[in-house]
Amino acid sequence: MERAKSKIKADSTVEGTAKVAETNSEQLSNHRCSIKAFLGVLGIALLSLSACNNNRVFEKDVDIPSMKWHKDSVLVFNFEIKDTLSRYNFYYNVRNTLSYPFYNMYVTYYMTDSLNRRISSDLQTFDLLNPKTGKPYGDGLGDIYSRSLLALKNVQFKKPGKFSFKLKHYMRLDPLPEVVSMGLRIEKVPPLK
Repeated sequence: MERAKSKIKADSTVEGTAKVAETNSEQLSNHRCSIKAFLGVLGIALLSLSACNNNRVFEKDVDIPSMKWHKDSVLVFNFEIKDTLSRYNFYYNVRNTLSYPFYNMYVTYYMTDSLNRRISSDLQTFDLLNPKTGKPYGDGLGDIYSRSLLALKNVQFKKPGKFSFKLKHYMRLDPLPEVVSMGLRIEKVPPLK
């Protein structure tokens, strides 16, 4: 009798193990389907985001070593313009920490053609923090804030070719601390409809 009980117990254990294995297999299969669905949705989202900005001609960000931008450290952005009928907007991509010591930043830019002839240059200023409240502008993640600022508007090039956009800070403090990165983005101005 005891032998029969132990055989029944062993059979039920094997059957229970088989059910657990079957349940785990179903859960794993469902988990794989969830991951595939998530990756599919993520892929579609990324494609739609990249399609949203088909006017972008150029974009590059330069990390500032040790978050200390030296005055003699000129950031150089090389780009090519093929379409001379279109107009272009230039944007600065600025990333700074909350410890940035000023509410604004002065920069000087020089744009040159392929023969290194100066096309345009200017001293510009823009605010990174609200001067009254000290609240940072832009989007933040932790203590790092990112902001895209219009630098030049409706620029039209007379000839196609390769160009350089050189950028340096024009602040009294050298090096300028808490600047994570600086970048340049160029977009075609959409035609009027």
